[in-house]
Formats: sequence, C-alpha cells, structure tokens
Amino acid sequence: MRIGIDAMGGDFAPLEAVKGAIAAKQQMPDIVPVLFGQKEKILACFKELSISENELEIVPATEVIEMSEHATKAIAHKKNSSINVAYRYLADEQIQAFIGAGNTGAMLVGSIFSVKAIDGVLRPTIVSLLPKMSGGFGVLLDVGANADCKPEVLNQFAILGSLYAQHVYGIQDPKVALLSIGEEKEKGNLLIQAAYPLLEINDRIHFVGNVEGRDLFNDKADVIVCDGYTGNIVLKLCEQFYYNLSKMGVTNDYLERFNFKQYGGTAILGVNEPVIIGHGISKEETFVSMFKLAKDVVKSRLIEKIKQSF
Repeated sequence: MRIGIDAMGGDFAPLEAVKGAIAAKQQMPDIVPVLFGQKEKILACFKELSISENELEIVPATEVIEMSEHATKAIAHKKNSSINVAYRYLADEQIQAFIGAGNTGAMLVGSIFSVKAIDGVLRPTIVSLLPKMSGGFGVLLDVGANADCKPEVLNQFAILGSLYAQHVYGIQDPKVALLSIGEEKEKGNLLIQAAYPLLEINDRIHFVGNVEGRDLFNDKADVIVCDGYTGNIVLKLCEQFYYNLSKMGVTNDYLERFNFKQYGGTAILGVNEPVIIGHGISKEETFVSMFKLAKDVVKSRLIEKIKQSF
C-alpha cells in the first residue's frame, strides 16, 4: 500500500515528516511511504538522520504552500507545490492515500479540485474523535470545513459520519444526534430545527434526536452532527482545555485521550480517495498515527462504501 505524505507540510517540516515516514515504514511493513517535496531539503534530513537516499521514495516538488496562504489561490497558482503534485499522484492512483499536516484549507480545496467530491455529496466534511468516559470514541462533524450549512448538508454529514464510525472504528449501528441547546425537537437555531425532520426520516442512520454540549463525551450518541463553525469551536475548546491542564501538571488517563498525537489526523469524508489532514504542530509520533489512519481507511474500503450509499 503506497501512502503519500506532504513532506513540506507542518511547523516542523520536513524533518518530522521524514522521521514519521521512516518510523511508519518500520512499524507497518505493508505500507510504502512516498515523500512529496523539495528534494534537497528532504535529502538533508536523510543525511541528518544517517539514512540512505534509497530508504524512502521521493517525488520532487519545487513549491510549498505556506500555512498563511489563501488556500484556493495557492492551489490554483502553485501547480508544482508538494500538495498539488501529491494530489496528481492520488488522482492517477499512483498512491492509495495522501496525508499532510500543512495548510488545512489547501488540503481540503486540493482534494475537491483533484480527486473531486463523490457523486451526490454536497459538501465534503472533516471529523474529530470524541473520547468517551466509558471508553471508545464518538465522532463529531463538521469541525471546520463548512462554516455555513444547509439542512440537507447536515443530513448528509449524518450519513458520512455514521459510515465512518461503523467501518473505520467498528461501531455497529452508530447512534446519530444533532448538537443543539436542548434535547427537545423544537430546540436549536433555524438550521437545527430544519435539519431535525430530515434526519428523523433518514432510514440510513440510527437517529436519536438532539444532544447538548454536556453529552459530547457520554454514550447518548456515537455520531454528533453540527455545522463547521460550531464544530471547530468545540474542537479548539477541547484542545485548549487539554493543553491548560497538561501545563498545570494534571495527569489522568482519560485526559490523555484528548492528546491529538495519538490520533494523528482526520479523514476528509466525501471525496473520491482517502485523504488525511493532520495538525500543523505534528511531529514524528503524530505522522505515524496519520499513516495508520490512512491505512485503516484504505483497508476498510470506506470510500467504496460511501459511493454505494450515495
């Protein structure tokens, strides 16, 4: 299984990306990491790490999309960027998945422009895991790809999240809920109120109604649906809460489950090939987790199952 990585993506690129690819290859002999990026900088990392030039495959890309760049403009104008070159390989099936911790917007836009959205999917989405108090995980989506949504888009998020929870994380018949300010059907803003009846009659999901913010980490739902504006606020709040407690010296097994390093990244759901987006501050351990998630998505045949569903 050939998995591409944007070697130039992330705050500590390319060194940490290279280290992650090497470690992933050692831990998962059935994958072949393919590095996309500026060859001279990648080879300098090889030299620093005392590894052979033939240890990993390198696909040269002369340009880099920086974190601060406008995603759509950068994808359109930097044709030889590591992200664009990797997406061409993915579209041509020269790699089976692509991971990157660079410009999140460019990763998302690039996937839509290159491998494109699955027929029938209105808006591709990104997800985050919710560590449950009882063990296991729930899924929250969208967490930033779509700040403004229509009710029918949330209805599709419910299907995508349900398929992801079932086939990648092994949650059978996942319970799906809308994130709202009250459990009652009538609660919520206009978007939630309009989306509720659509999910209620959707026979492809197990809809259990509304849940509140206090239900994010309990067993009321396995898949929690919201617009990207709300989801991103929830995601960043959880991240900062974890960082603050860690700085205070708080140690707890459950708290440590909020450490993003364990999970690596999140899949873009709704595009035609497996794409994993990672955190900008990713290091070796996180990249290894991204490779593992990419491998799991490919092996689960998630993309094919989404295509069948839509």
